Amino acid sequence: MPLPPDEDALAYLAITRLQNAYADVITRRAWPELAALFTPDAPVHVDMVTADAIEIVGPQQLGEFIGKAVERFDFFELVILSAVVDVQSATDAVGRFYMQELRQDAGSGGWSDAYGVYHDRYEHDGERWRFAERSYQSLARTGRFEVFPFPEAFRNHITHED
Repeated sequence: MPLPPDEDALAYLAITRLQNAYADVITRRAWPELAALFTPDAPVHVDMVTADAIEIVGPQQLGEFIGKAVERFDFFELVILSAVVDVQSATDAVGRFYMQELRQDAGSGGWSDAYGVYHDRYEHDGERWRFAERSYQSLARTGRFEVFPFPEAFRNHITHED
C-alpha cells in the first residue's frame, strides 16, 4: 500500500540524504562512518565485469575493500550523476544510483573516470533509513575505453508508473 504523499516525500528525502552521505564518506575515505549508513549484515555485490564478482558483508568489509581499491589514487571523488528511489512502505524502499569516479593515479599522475550503477534496497530501522543491500556493476571506464551493458537482472528493478 502506498504511503501518503507527505510520508513518501519525507522517506525520499531521507534516502536521498543517505545516498549523498555515502558519496561523501567514500570521497573523504572516512571508512568508519559507513557503519551508520548500512545495516550491520548488509550484503554488497560488486561486479566490475572484467573480473570475478565480489561478495562483501557489512560496512566494515566494504570500507576495507574500497579503501584498498582507492589507495592508489592521489585524488578520488565519487559523484552521483542521478538517482531514483521507490518508497514501497514505511520501512522498505529500492533505488538506483548512477555514479562517476574521478581519479588521479598516484604513480603516473594520469586521470581516469569510471562509471557504474548501484541497485539498492533500503530499510528503515525505526530510527533512520540505511542501505540493506547494494549491487554494483561497472558501466564504463576511460583509459581502456571499456563500455559494459546495463545489468539485465536490474533493468526493471524500478518502474516509473506514476
